[in-house]
Amino acid sequence: MLQGNSRSSLVRKAFQYIRLGKIRQAGRQEVAVIPNLVLDTNAVLDWLVFENPASLAFGDAITAGRVRWIVNAAVRDELAQVLARGVVDRWQPDLPRLWRTWERHATAIERPPQGAPQHRPQCTDADDQKFVDLALDTGSQWLVTRDRALLKLARRVRALGLAIVTPEQCSLADTAVAPA
Repeated sequence: MLQGNSRSSLVRKAFQYIRLGKIRQAGRQEVAVIPNLVLDTNAVLDWLVFENPASLAFGDAITAGRVRWIVNAAVRDELAQVLARGVVDRWQPDLPRLWRTWERHATAIERPPQGAPQHRPQCTDADDQKFVDLALDTGSQWLVTRDRALLKLARRVRALGLAIVTPEQCSLADTAVAPA
């Protein structure tokens, strides 16, 4: 049985592998590395309410398991608030289908890992910072958005391994799951 620092070190390392999508099995057997993706509220609406053709690439990649859609409570709360305000009511969204898709395909992260970098690019819209933080905290490769404030950060976060892209720029059709 592990005790003290050994146990917490092991837990931290396991969380790191899970967070980065790099889970390896014992021995020589390998499992796939699935890249992470964060969608802002508008990208979720494009995909699950408006069925925008530009969102098909990431929607298909998510449902096929080629990418992992990362969410947290703050992201879910924002989507619920937007839907509750009736902003999309005239499109008559199938809300039960939307939430079933969310439950089936979204990977919820409860809290950011310890030791997350304190200094990171800040979004000019404080309400959108949660998407940048979630993407960086989980080692996501993409943040899909139409939001201008988030798109302005694209160049600065590229060096951190994150691509902030519009649904039209998000080409995941060829995303193959790579071995760990």
